[in-house]
Amino acid sequence: MRLLARWCPPGVGGLGGSGHARVLLDVIGPLGYVAAFVDEAPVPSLLEGVPVLLGQAGFLDWCRTRKPAQHCYGVAAVGRQGGHRQRILQALHGQGISTPLLVHPQASVSPQARIGQGGQVLAMAVVAAYASLGDACIVNHRASVDHECSLGDGVTVGPGATLCGCVEVGADAFIGAGATVLPRIRIGAGAMIGAGAVVTRDVPPGAVVMGNPARVQSRLSAAQL
Repeated sequence: MRLLARWCPPGVGGLGGSGHARVLLDVIGPLGYVAAFVDEAPVPSLLEGVPVLLGQAGFLDWCRTRKPAQHCYGVAAVGRQGGHRQRILQALHGQGISTPLLVHPQASVSPQARIGQGGQVLAMAVVAAYASLGDACIVNHRASVDHECSLGDGVTVGPGATLCGCVEVGADAFIGAGATVLPRIRIGAGAMIGAGAVVTRDVPPGAVVMGNPARVQSRLSAAQL
């Protein structure tokens, strides 16, 4: 479990201690500072003097000396981890903790777009007019979510990927780096789109597609979704 939070006076923040957390530091920088990291593994701290709390138990112990409902958090788990992000968000919300939308200053988000709680839009990414993104979605560097796209909870859009207009993406689907999804395509829940794929037809739930044009290579089992 990796958690991310930022300082939100009066409050404390933290994030997973490696990987995507390094990217989110760029987003948090203009907003304040990080007070703690939380990670399942005992990783070195990314910031001098900032503690790394070990797992959920360490996080809860840390919270007992503070007022959790006054803190703001986001979640750093990425890749095929949309479901993990959602479960962490639900646990935090159960304690009255908010999970803010994190938008990099160099990202472009239309005022007409809707993005759910715990979302992340990274540097140079675009979320166009009337796009609708569920909770815990990530739009990675230089990715584009065009007009009227609809993304379910926990969707990850990889770096440089393009969703053309009116694309519908089911919950927890993963769009690989540099992939292109043509207009009005439907991507089923839990599907995986390979890096660089060009999706020209609808993708069933749980399918893994690759290539140009993208074709189904395999299907994920229920346990993998």
